[in-house]
Amino acid sequence: MSSIRDIETRNELSDFLRIPRNKLTHILYIKHVENLYVSFVIPKKSGGERQINAPTDELKGIQQKLAAALWEHQKDIWKEHNICPNISHAFEKNKSILTNAKIHRNKRFVLNVDLENFFDSFHFGRVRGFFEKNKNFNLPIEVATVIAQLTCYKGCLPQGAPSSPIITNLICQALDIRLLNMAKKYKLDYSRYADDLTFSTNDKHFLANYKKFIQELADRIEHSGFKINDSKTVLRYRDSRQEVTGLIVNKIINVDRRYYKSTRAMANKLYATGTFEIDGVEATTNQLEGRFAFINQIQRHNNKIDGNPHSFRHLCAREEQYRKFLFYKYFLANDRPLIITEGKTDVVYIKAALKNLPNSYPDLISKTDNNSFSFNPSFLNRTKRLRYLFGLSLDGADTLKNIYNLYVGKENLPDYLKYFKDTFDIQPNKPVILIFDNEINNKDKPLCKFAAHIGMSSKDRAALSMNLYAKISDNLYILTNPIVNGGDESEIEDLFDDATLSHVIDGRSFSRKGEEGYYGKETFSKYIASHYESIDFSRFEPLLKSLCKIINT
Repeated sequence: MSSIRDIETRNELSDFLRIPRNKLTHILYIKHVENLYVSFVIPKKSGGERQINAPTDELKGIQQKLAAALWEHQKDIWKEHNICPNISHAFEKNKSILTNAKIHRNKRFVLNVDLENFFDSFHFGRVRGFFEKNKNFNLPIEVATVIAQLTCYKGCLPQGAPSSPIITNLICQALDIRLLNMAKKYKLDYSRYADDLTFSTNDKHFLANYKKFIQELADRIEHSGFKINDSKTVLRYRDSRQEVTGLIVNKIINVDRRYYKSTRAMANKLYATGTFEIDGVEATTNQLEGRFAFINQIQRHNNKIDGNPHSFRHLCAREEQYRKFLFYKYFLANDRPLIITEGKTDVVYIKAALKNLPNSYPDLISKTDNNSFSFNPSFLNRTKRLRYLFGLSLDGADTLKNIYNLYVGKENLPDYLKYFKDTFDIQPNKPVILIFDNEINNKDKPLCKFAAHIGMSSKDRAALSMNLYAKISDNLYILTNPIVNGGDESEIEDLFDDATLSHVIDGRSFSRKGEEGYYGKETFSKYIASHYESIDFSRFEPLLKSLCKIINT
């Protein structure tokens, strides 16, 4: 079967989704889908709470496979019927509240309409009926019923299931096309973000037709099985604050100034007291980071429009607040030791060594009840936001000096350590450890360059080479790989024995430089990760012992 619409039976659905037939039967008729959900509430931005019903992993995996198949089928529908996919902006790849808001920027009138009880509108019978009767599916009743059973909870599509977004978009597609055609008649732009419908125009005559439009809109929405929430229908004029899915769209797209100010106040409360609240409820640093990330997403969009080249040394005020928070979270208030390596494969090697030697280093690793591993140190993931705000490149050690610069205020960067100490009396919590290859005497290598950058003395360089680690600022440490086989330098790959380094994969040998005809570090690290039990990690032990010494200092 090449398409989901070719499926004739429940067993064929299992085969199409690559789910064992007995597993699907067991979930549907033995365990029962109703028993495979966890329910909780989250606060709404507008006040009140939102009920979330999230599937357990077993059901979630099936829903994810079904959702992926439906997304692919939707793309085929777009191509087949030449449908413009620019109407719905929720839950879709490369779509967001930002792409939704851009359509309505700088307009004379912006009309916001909300659909009442959106997810509850997609009840079991409606979901089954759609897959059975919609011309793009026309599935047998047995298959349509199974899809509805797998995706509905307590009689309707649940918020929290990975299959709900695509099914709502598929069912709403007919409504979107009707409303788009209606919007064109009234010279309006239209978009939808889940249950938020937005219409906008620069036509000054729209007010004269407003009542007629609203009545026709209500009729079409009710004909499609939905209802308008009249209390949330708002027409905003150009001289008022025009808002689309939480973003201001009057001139440039922006976050409401009150949202930014409250986020900044939350951060300052966190720095001063160690806690803060959102809507009167104690919140987490991850929630605060989410707010900063949202603000930064919009800021970066506006930076691109302005055409100004980005420099992490010259951030705007909002970006500076975000970087300050991230420095606090990662480097001062970190609840575990933080390790930052030269390259991403170094992390794989160190974790594999610890998994091979868990009983020898209980301060660094432990086994959990389900026989997996838990690491005491955390390893910094060089994300896009850290590259943008800290100048920390995806790989390599040269940009590690930017972390040091933010500790001490060097090269036109803020002195964050002094700021947090002087302003909030914050002392660093756990150590931050920069791990370099042991090349202290080679002026072309990252460690030697870093030592020169921080002004490390010859005496301290010699001590670093001998003792493997050194404290360079408060909780910031340098750690190097041990020298092996009497050499002058040591890369982390030198800590593997010859048998491991000479391992052949698909007829190719390992090359650290990624030469043609060889496999590189990425492939080598995957081999190390999957064969950690049989590899000799004895040369890693001086490095691991030094980690323990730093952590226990």
